[in-house]
Amino acid sequence: MKKIIKTCLIAIVLISCEDVIDVDLNSAEPRLVIDASLHWIKGTNGANQLIKLSLTAPYFDNNIPPATGANVTVSDSNNNTFIFTEENNSGIYKTENFLPVINEVYNLNIVYDNENYTATETMIPVVPIEFIEQKNDGGFSGDEIEIKAYYTDPENIDNFYLFEFLSLDLNSSTLEVYDDEFTDGNQIFAFFSDEDLETGNQLLIRNSGVSERTYEFLNILLQQTDEDSGDPFQIQPATVRGNCINQTNPDNFPLGYFRVSETDVFTYIVE
Repeated sequence: MKKIIKTCLIAIVLISCEDVIDVDLNSAEPRLVIDASLHWIKGTNGANQLIKLSLTAPYFDNNIPPATGANVTVSDSNNNTFIFTEENNSGIYKTENFLPVINEVYNLNIVYDNENYTATETMIPVVPIEFIEQKNDGGFSGDEIEIKAYYTDPENIDNFYLFEFLSLDLNSSTLEVYDDEFTDGNQIFAFFSDEDLETGNQLLIRNSGVSERTYEFLNILLQQTDEDSGDPFQIQPATVRGNCINQTNPDNFPLGYFRVSETDVFTYIVE
């Protein structure tokens, strides 16, 4: 009889833990979020580019509001100005006449809600992905598929890389950043693994050249959003500031980043 009573008490305690708890979070004025990553994909003319503008939203909101009605332009040192036109009040601004040039300096200018946002970045070149190596007995359990994307780092030049592993079948993406502090001039690889990856899945692997400042920004951002970092409600040590500046009202700084990269794309079918 005592065992039965103890079991019932445990069941009652477990059931009571399922009550919904309403968390009253403080709200703040929305900020502009700038997603301005311009890619010159090798083998293309790079003319078609897009910039996405949105607004911050409360933590539990499922919808991300677009920042509509902005004026968005990018200019280069030769006084070429590329106008980005919004598509159907979506917050997505596109151009079809961008002119990418390696090591060219580009200036982003956004006018939104009567405030002017600017950023400057240089078009960084990148080496190609040479080949892919697959391992089928990776991970702690020995049954995960591991992918290595090999490339050769140019010698005696400081290089920084952003690798994007896009799984089209799993509808997921993984970002990794690398520098050449200890691999200068050597053949090296970017690493990717996913426990849900299966034979026949298609991977889109993108390697982009980025500036040192972009590398540092992404490295900090990825560390703070690491799935293994702990409690999902933990407070970030600090707001990660990008290279975009509000010239009208500096206190109302935007989130996001402006990046201009040459990008190599490799499509791989998991074996």
